Amino acid sequence: MPHKFNTDRRGKIPKQKHRVTNWAEYNESLRQRGDLTIWISDEALGLWSAPRRTARGGQPRYCDLAIELCLTLGMVFRQPLRQTQGLMRSIARLLGVAIAVPDFSTLSRGGNGLILQTRPRAEGQVAIHLAVDSTGLKIFGEGEWLEKKHKTKRKRRSWRKLHLGLDIVSGEIVCSDLTTDDVGDPTALPGLLDQVDGPVDLFLADGAYDGGPTCNLLAERFGSKIEVTIPPPKNAALSPNVAQHPTVRDRHIVQIQTHGRMAWQKTSGYNQRCRGETLMGRWKAVIGPKLKARSFENQKTEAKIGVRVLNRMTGLGRPSFERTA
Repeated sequence: MPHKFNTDRRGKIPKQKHRVTNWAEYNESLRQRGDLTIWISDEALGLWSAPRRTARGGQPRYCDLAIELCLTLGMVFRQPLRQTQGLMRSIARLLGVAIAVPDFSTLSRGGNGLILQTRPRAEGQVAIHLAVDSTGLKIFGEGEWLEKKHKTKRKRRSWRKLHLGLDIVSGEIVCSDLTTDDVGDPTALPGLLDQVDGPVDLFLADGAYDGGPTCNLLAERFGSKIEVTIPPPKNAALSPNVAQHPTVRDRHIVQIQTHGRMAWQKTSGYNQRCRGETLMGRWKAVIGPKLKARSFENQKTEAKIGVRVLNRMTGLGRPSFERTA
């Protein structure tokens, strides 16, 4: 981000000040996040029992929508599975709904490979301006306290890598994936683009996605007119045929060499990528910095539900800012 290029004079840069222009609406949206009626739909209560199966084997008691609802409530209110069972049981009693609440072991097994219902993108929406980034999430294991207190050697620190794609126009997460820590950002990009439903006019990412394969993949998926803004490294070299057929990366390199990296960030719109950084901070503040599930499949389901939760909160209302200083 821009501040790293001004380390020697960072104290002289005045901090920007903003104010929220729609505070009343945004304040109400924050209240609605704790409203149970926002998270419990009549559709889920009406389809609580799973349809009977005609094949051999036992009959399922709960549909996927019921499992998704219980796991969503547990994530919103940060409750373990046992407390989630008690929370849903009390809600059913207060609503006067005669439903059987799944126990904690059923919720754990139901989260393995749970298929969430996809919501199609509305027709007539503007093209997506996609900002992609990734962050690490802790998983269950020995923590820092054990190493410091008992002077024990931990096993290799394990974590998962969460990849998110944000539409900076609507503020909605349009694609996501949870991988192991050895999967690079460019490797996970094709799976993210497969989830994007609609045209993409702008692609923003950090230097980890720099390279010809990323640009070729984006041009193949969304056409050659897509605007790709990825910062090249300091030692980036121009392509051999830059005189006849300059690439987008070549134009970025020339502009940085001519006007400087700070000027390139402003003119290219790369500064908007900070929305992706903000999304990662929002995830760790609202959802949490670590995953509760133990198995990898349940962790992937937990990440998908977390995306649903953040998108639902965004749909309730977003703040609008204006700069004051």
